[in-house]
Amino acid sequence: LVSAVPYIGESIVLWLWGGFSVNNATLDRFYSFHFILPFIILFLVLIHLMFLHSTGSTNPMGLNSSMNKIPFDPYYVIKDLLGFIIMLFSLILICFFNPYMLSDPENFNMANSMITPIHIQPEWYFLFAYAILRS
Repeated sequence: LVSAVPYIGESIVLWLWGGFSVNNATLDRFYSFHFILPFIILFLVLIHLMFLHSTGSTNPMGLNSSMNKIPFDPYYVIKDLLGFIIMLFSLILICFFNPYMLSDPENFNMANSMITPIHIQPEWYFLFAYAILRS
């Protein structure tokens, strides 16, 4: 889809993917991007929370909302951090003590490459493609 951008689409594809074929450079770039993106999002969320709790928010009417703001900035930050830590601790406990609690039991079925597993269902938005392939 990036290649559809006029004038600069092809150069963006070459810069982003390393070419039109999937090779080692492409896989390295996407692996790096896939690894670093959650940390970037987490950093931006934390900055957003800090600014939201220290300066307050605005509204579309442009009215002053300072009268609704309670000056308990560190308490809000501690409350948010406490909730995050409790949630992370709960997830770590589940992962360490019962790692298969959130998994699907069908993951332990013996693999058969000759049939499609029952749990793999065709998506509705691909039905036209399935109909074309079966005709």
